[in-house]
Amino acid sequence: MGAFLEKPNTEKENERGSGNGLRYGLSSMQGWRVEMEDAHSAVTGLPHGLKDWSFFAVFDGHAGSKVAKHCSEHILHEITSNPEFLGSPKVDGKLNPSTDAVKEGIRTGFLSIDSKMRTDFARTDSSDKSGSTAVGVIISPKHLFFANCGDSRSVLSRKGEDKPTFSTEDHKPGKPKEMKRIEDAGGSVMIERVNGSLAVSRALGDYDYKNNPDKPPTEQLVSPEPEVTVFERTDEEEFIILACDGIWDVMSNEELCQFIRSRLAITDNLEEICNQVIETCLQKGSRDNMSIVIVLFQNAPEVSQDALTKEKELDVLLEEKVKEVMENFGDQTQLDLVMHVLRMADIPGLPPGGGLSAKKGTIEEILNRLIPNRKHDEDSADEKW
Repeated sequence: MGAFLEKPNTEKENERGSGNGLRYGLSSMQGWRVEMEDAHSAVTGLPHGLKDWSFFAVFDGHAGSKVAKHCSEHILHEITSNPEFLGSPKVDGKLNPSTDAVKEGIRTGFLSIDSKMRTDFARTDSSDKSGSTAVGVIISPKHLFFANCGDSRSVLSRKGEDKPTFSTEDHKPGKPKEMKRIEDAGGSVMIERVNGSLAVSRALGDYDYKNNPDKPPTEQLVSPEPEVTVFERTDEEEFIILACDGIWDVMSNEELCQFIRSRLAITDNLEEICNQVIETCLQKGSRDNMSIVIVLFQNAPEVSQDALTKEKELDVLLEEKVKEVMENFGDQTQLDLVMHVLRMADIPGLPPGGGLSAKKGTIEEILNRLIPNRKHDEDSADEKW
């Protein structure tokens, strides 16, 4: 859904912070889309005295940004202020929600915000057709509460495990459980889309798909009900990733975890790593808006001198390869040509999960240094175009 620009908008929005023994970084970029429809939330310290709890989420809007923006600003309140979340007895005057209370609070919060938005939008802007997926995590001192509604995704990585420990499940219309609900609500699944149009089977907003008077909200063509998964915290958590499908369209769970782990070994700047993820996904062919939040635990990988040395060796090797291309192609040498040639070469030590795409920025810097007027010439060509 949505039209594309002639060239991507690569300006990024960044944020970083820390608290409760966590560090987080995020990055979002409009990319090829004509509008930026993503939104996010990052909060350390929750209401009702839950100062040692945190909340992170990504909202991937479609057909407009209104629902995603509203959810990023209000969904935490809806989760933490409903009776299910607040119903647990207090301990020493402090709210101490049980795992069941938090699970029900999340579910109720999603349904509540969806219902309230429908009423509010009908009164203020009945023409709005937007919707949004949502993926988030509440981190308490003892538990991780993952919530997912749609096809944005969260992944948990623990120390010593080759593959991600956990991933939320994308809600796609073609999955048997989702398809049955859609058909029971009077719809159909065509070309893997609800009624041949919407590519997700659960979302907030999208009220054109929630009009069956004989069905409750969770049994409509598109359901606002999140899937909630709870884990007990251990001493082995490394990081959590939350990202929209613009990231997952071109990188698997394993690839992204490997890539992030390798970048953590060469920098502790989470914003920079988030930007590298987005740039790599752009080079891998993502045409969507892209947003990612990385949450680090205290046992996350740390910068390694060995990894830094290997990265420098890789950059030296890439410069040698670029010089070889220049020797062969002379004045015709441009970035796209260099990337094409290097993709066919055997280059050891490329970032796992990212490959040569992850080093395009480095290669461009090398070219700018070796051909000082290249950047000016390309900018002039763009202006003429």
